[in-house]
Amino acid sequence: MFDFHPISSYFFQSVMSVEKNLHIVVKGMVQGVGFRYFVYKNAVQLGLHGYARNLADGNVEIELNGDRSLIEEMIKIVRVGPRSANVTDVQIEWIEETRNYKSFEIF
Repeated sequence: MFDFHPISSYFFQSVMSVEKNLHIVVKGMVQGVGFRYFVYKNAVQLGLHGYARNLADGNVEIELNGDRSLIEEMIKIVRVGPRSANVTDVQIEWIEETRNYKSFEIF
């Protein structure tokens, strides 16, 4: 008789842990060019929650909550940005703690 419990519990944990949180800082010409609205529009379309806000140093901070594969898609979108922006760097940090945002907001 085979014991499949270790395999099935691993599979169950990996399937159930797809909800992730990500902190992003986008650098470049990203303020005053509609970048936060661009992020909002794409995040809502992907069903992600969190926020986007301007930072005093000219960068944009984004926090995302949702399915990891959708967040990874959003990272690709943010790296390109809207036509009016010039993204020079994207700093990404996966957040271990759970932050359950109910919607996506612009600050």
